[in-house]
Amino acid sequence: MSSPAAAALTRADGSPLRVLVVDDEVNIAELLGMALRYEGWEISTAHTGREAVALAREVRPDAIVLDWMLPDFDGLEVMRRVRQQQPDVPVLFLTARDAVEDRVAGLTAGGDDYVTKPFSLEEVVARLRGQLRRSGATQRRENPVLAVGDLTLDEESHEVTRAGEEISLTATEFELLRFLMRNPRRVLSKAQILDRVWNYDFGGQANVVELYISYLRKKIDAGREPMIHTMRGAGYVLKAAQ
Repeated sequence: MSSPAAAALTRADGSPLRVLVVDDEVNIAELLGMALRYEGWEISTAHTGREAVALAREVRPDAIVLDWMLPDFDGLEVMRRVRQQQPDVPVLFLTARDAVEDRVAGLTAGGDDYVTKPFSLEEVVARLRGQLRRSGATQRRENPVLAVGDLTLDEESHEVTRAGEEISLTATEFELLRFLMRNPRRVLSKAQILDRVWNYDFGGQANVVELYISYLRKKIDAGREPMIHTMRGAGYVLKAAQ
């Protein structure tokens, strides 16, 4: 488990950062999109080079996560075309290629960084955050505190309270609660939780989610109106107590 994430980043005007994810493997694009939306960013996805170039013109992303191999033309060509309109947009390459010359080719052509598949979502998020900071596109969100009803979570100090009472959580419990609080009133499946709180290729069973949900309930809901609810056959949802 990686260390808890830092406070969210936004654009200089306070609006969400825009990230374009380009990968011809739909499941990978979806997983990346989910992880980056969890950061509070606006995500667009494309599965071909042509889609990517068209979307980049439309949304003018603050950064691009770009697969090296695409069905029509490669990531280098996508980057070249996009940078005709946005010369300074950061590009993080995803590549299945391990050869040093391929990685050097991408970086020499202007790519800002690369991640080799298979990767962890945490690594991609961390590298992308670094790129966005270096590009000058971001500012740290002024209020790092998430609040749902009487439950609060400070993303910087990692303090959690309910009705003013401090609650001590482990690092994994904190990440799980953070994910739930970033998505209030939204049903999150076990698969989504595994993908985000652990790595997308996590080899464990879904019952680890049930286990950690039970840990959180004992700390968050014990003796109080429940906030964490099980939706049979669908997943879990966090809602303010009635």
